[in-house]
Amino acid sequence: MSPSAVVDELFDPVSRCLTPDVARRIAELRATPNVQHRMDELAEKSSAGTLTPDERTELEARVRTINFISVLQAKARAVIAAETLS
Repeated sequence: MSPSAVVDELFDPVSRCLTPDVARRIAELRATPNVQHRMDELAEKSSAGTLTPDERTELEARVRTINFISVLQAKARAVIAAETLS
């Protein structure tokens, strides 16, 4: 099974729980300025090779969370698109 098929399989039950209103709110989620600033700091340090082990752990956790939210937003946009077609 491909990675994208696995993600679809795991997220499909979540997609079915989304009302169009909730889907729009999820699709509109954006990082706060503080979150974006911290990501920028960690990315710069990573590029420079100066991340501490704790910062690397933090960066990895943030990236995993962003990836999760991105998939959820994609599913939310699909719910919105399906509503538009109805």
